Amino acid sequence: MKASLARLSLVMLWWGTVAASLHDGGAAGVALLRQATGMGPGLALALVLAGCAWDAAVGLLLLVRPGVLAYRLAIAGVIGMTGLATLLMPSLWLDPFGALLKNLPVLALLHLLTPETPAR
Repeated sequence: MKASLARLSLVMLWWGTVAASLHDGGAAGVALLRQATGMGPGLALALVLAGCAWDAAVGLLLLVRPGVLAYRLAIAGVIGMTGLATLLMPSLWLDPFGALLKNLPVLALLHLLTPETPAR
């Protein structure tokens, strides 16, 4: 029961991220990417939308097929996005709302929920 609740909270985190990223048509994410990189608005929007597609897919996978693959993809995504954000805007580690810092307990929870794989 507790594991199911934890898994559903992660699903809501991923889908909530999609909703937050799209609530303004992606404008906040585009502005953040443009500020950090100087990239054009079209590429920035494409990256925001790609991130939303990834988050939606990971959330769906965690909901309907919560196995080793789902958790490993989620972990890879968190590590990848955290690493990229760290390179582009390291100041996000000091964000008072924990923009990157909250990824540490998310990674721990994903690790705890990842099913054990049999030894070969």
